[in-house]
Amino acid sequence: MVAVQVICYAAVVVFVVAVLVRVIRYAAISVGMRWELYPVPHEKGRAAWGGSIFEELEWWTKPRRVDMIGEIREMLSEIAVLKGVWHHNRKLWWFSFPFHFGLYLCIGWVVLLVLLGIFGAAGVNLGDDLATVATWLVAITGYAGFALVGLGALGLLLRRLFDPGMRRYSAPVDYFNLLLFIAAATVALAAQLLYDPGFSLMAGFVTSLVSFSTPADLHPLMVAEVVAGAVMVAYIPLGRMSHFVAKYFLYHKVRWEDEPNRPGSEIEKRVKQALGYRVDWAAPHIQQGKTWGEVTTELPAKQEVAK
Repeated sequence: MVAVQVICYAAVVVFVVAVLVRVIRYAAISVGMRWELYPVPHEKGRAAWGGSIFEELEWWTKPRRVDMIGEIREMLSEIAVLKGVWHHNRKLWWFSFPFHFGLYLCIGWVVLLVLLGIFGAAGVNLGDDLATVATWLVAITGYAGFALVGLGALGLLLRRLFDPGMRRYSAPVDYFNLLLFIAAATVALAAQLLYDPGFSLMAGFVTSLVSFSTPADLHPLMVAEVVAGAVMVAYIPLGRMSHFVAKYFLYHKVRWEDEPNRPGSEIEKRVKQALGYRVDWAAPHIQQGKTWGEVTTELPAKQEVAK
């Protein structure tokens, strides 16, 4: 069981390091091309109808009014209920939402177990009533989370298999990722229902993790559950499923970015830096080897039309 503990610790380290590396890389890339799509949710007083301060005469002389509450509200609607998927791909939402909501429940389940483990290791007595509530919350988040993740992943897999549009741009790794979630959720459900329906053994194992003590032996199927969960934790930030990191930068640095590019500003410095990069590809309207500053200020050479 000590080896299983080591796997869990390693998975957490891999997850944290991988997420930090991605954040640093995304933060260091060149300034993005703004989408100029409205409404921008932090436009105070204008977001409801898609207005912008740039509509006003001499807008640069007027103070910007930023509504962070509106932006947070928009972020929560996207994270919690997948608002964008609901509006733009309703058929996919019926599987994507339970899958993501199941992941949130699984995260809550782990957090609850860790908190209970910390309290247990510290010798804190929660009392009968609070302990009962915590036990029920662990059971609800655990079983509901596993079931929703498995069913959601199965639905998404079937969509990719039988929907011609999705199948056209699905790579083998997309199918592998969904199969991995289905397998992990199935093993977790089976292990808990058969050998630890009240999650007491799992709570004891998590307590051993946070207290760095030797855990009690678990049934092999529960060991498989723990190892599968650890593998998922380490694997998610290493591949395409790390889009939760990229999405933050996409929304805040591309889609909603409307900070004015004022003379001497940090944005101006980054734009000048990007315009100094050289083009390493060619096309009828692009000449290889020139800087982006040259490309964006010169007219493309006229091309003869093939007869």
